[in-house]
Amino acid sequence: MARFVTLFVVTLLGLFTVEMLVPVQEHVIIPFTAMLARLSAALILPFDTSVIAYGKVLQFKDSGFAVSIEAGCNGVEATIVLIAAVIAFPASWKARISAISLGFLAIQVMNLARIISLFYLGDWNMQFFTWIHLYLWPALIMLDVLIVFIVYLRYLSNNEKPVQAASG
Repeated sequence: MARFVTLFVVTLLGLFTVEMLVPVQEHVIIPFTAMLARLSAALILPFDTSVIAYGKVLQFKDSGFAVSIEAGCNGVEATIVLIAAVIAFPASWKARISAISLGFLAIQVMNLARIISLFYLGDWNMQFFTWIHLYLWPALIMLDVLIVFIVYLRYLSNNEKPVQAASG
């Protein structure tokens, strides 16, 4: 357990440090966040043609209401927590990479639902938007991370021989 916690914390700190580097922000995080805004608009457009996306902003053309997808709202931090947990738990690298890939997709699918729901909630009622944005959705996103990790652990217990940590 001590090995897991130590490796988890070290990996978490390392990944959060890398995420905050200016080149990573400029070349990875900001373009990824802008892609989320475009993807959100693309998912909405078949049902509502009054939506546009530019940069990290999703906006209604008619009312002018807009949301900006900021740090903490793009699913990157939740993915970092999942990656740290998966890396810290002893398993084959094939299983780890699969868990990280599928977990990233699960987090982003939920995050797209989050962005779109908050976009409509904000246009309808800012009090509901604020409460759901600050309290409900962060809890649901982290619950998604936890569920993905638990499913991964269950998969490992049913399909892989334990990988022993190197001692020395």
